[in-house]
Amino acid sequence: MEQAGPRPRDTHGSPGTGSPDTGKAAVRVPPQPRAAAEVSRGRDRERDRELDRARDRERDRGAAAAGGSARGEHTHGEPPLPGIAAARPVVVQRASVRGQVLDALRTALVAGELAPGEVYSAPVLGERLGVSATPVREAMQQLALEGAVEVVPNRGFRVVERGARELAELAEIRGLIEVPVMLRLARTVSAGQWAELRPLAEASVRAASTGCRATYAETDRAFHRAVLALAGNEQLVRIADDLHRRAQWPLVGGPASRGHADLIADAAEHTALLDALVAQDLVVVQSLVREHFAGG
Repeated sequence: MEQAGPRPRDTHGSPGTGSPDTGKAAVRVPPQPRAAAEVSRGRDRERDRELDRARDRERDRGAAAAGGSARGEHTHGEPPLPGIAAARPVVVQRASVRGQVLDALRTALVAGELAPGEVYSAPVLGERLGVSATPVREAMQQLALEGAVEVVPNRGFRVVERGARELAELAEIRGLIEVPVMLRLARTVSAGQWAELRPLAEASVRAASTGCRATYAETDRAFHRAVLALAGNEQLVRIADDLHRRAQWPLVGGPASRGHADLIADAAEHTALLDALVAQDLVVVQSLVREHFAGG
């Protein structure tokens, strides 16, 4: 007859009884190592963090390259801009140079310094402006989108030749957009609000008296933007200003096609328009605006 082996021990009590052993102190279980899955998750999180750091470093290197690789430009030795940490690359310089070049070229167009029909190369213009050819090309590409110049392969950019018909078409479009807005403003805007625009009208008169087409063009557009801004429609202001800018480009006849006396007469229409708007004289407002647009 086989002898029975030792009865299995109940780990929660006395041997073989199945009941808790309350007479002995509880056994303290030592802390167990982290489970394998938890260890794996920790490693994954650390790897993700390292990848994020690597991507940040790569992005910073790319931004630094974009900000300092333009021909003829440099960023070393530049003082840090306020509010931007010195350790991070300043990447606004290129866009700033391009904007300044674009403004200079627009001024040259209005003043007639860039003659209609003539071809200009980016390196030559860059030398005149004291910058590299790269921001000039970028600015001229923008002017090409606006219709002021056209690309001539392997040569540069030709200033578009404009005639009286194009100017008349622009005047018609501006009238369709702006006349209804100004008539509505004449009925709704207070005299006090119109009075706030009086300094802009007077500034255009002073600019016209200098005989400088470029100086007057800026004050002329500033006045019209301020008037249309009272309508509270930013898209309207942007579109109307673009049309106005195009209307200011010289015709094929050059700067002499619109002389000093024409600028003074044009500026005087600003103050007359304000007077009509304050008086809510809709007939005069409509007539003045259409005449004003016909003159550019």
